[in-house]
Amino acid sequence: MVYVDTSVLVAYYCPEPLSEAAERAIGKADPPTVSPLIEVEFCSALAIKVRTGELEVEWARRLLSQFRLHLEERRYRIVPVESKEYVLAADWIGRFATPLRTVDALHLASAFSNGLRLLTADRGLARSAKHFGVECELIR
Repeated sequence: MVYVDTSVLVAYYCPEPLSEAAERAIGKADPPTVSPLIEVEFCSALAIKVRTGELEVEWARRLLSQFRLHLEERRYRIVPVESKEYVLAADWIGRFATPLRTVDALHLASAFSNGLRLLTADRGLARSAKHFGVECELIR
């Protein structure tokens, strides 16, 4: 089973060069797994696309609505982010050995704690996963 990082979900819902790869990878996941962090980070990614002019506001609203519908329909399995994930994420960041940032560290810790392979399009996150021994698949 796989834990889907936001970078893959954004490519899945928004037209991007990696959209086809994201669609294939999510299609193979049974079921694709996320954490509650995903909705906030997905909103943030859409907001960045709107601010940079890559996406019209109305289109971003439609994509967000579709994503939320998919969450409600339980197309994604949701694993909680609990104290142990926060402790692990802080430990990894506090080693000062990788460029991990807060949300990525929490996604990585969630995948690790639940015995899931991380599916990402983020090369830096994939390198951090390898560094900490978390199984990872980088889509291209």
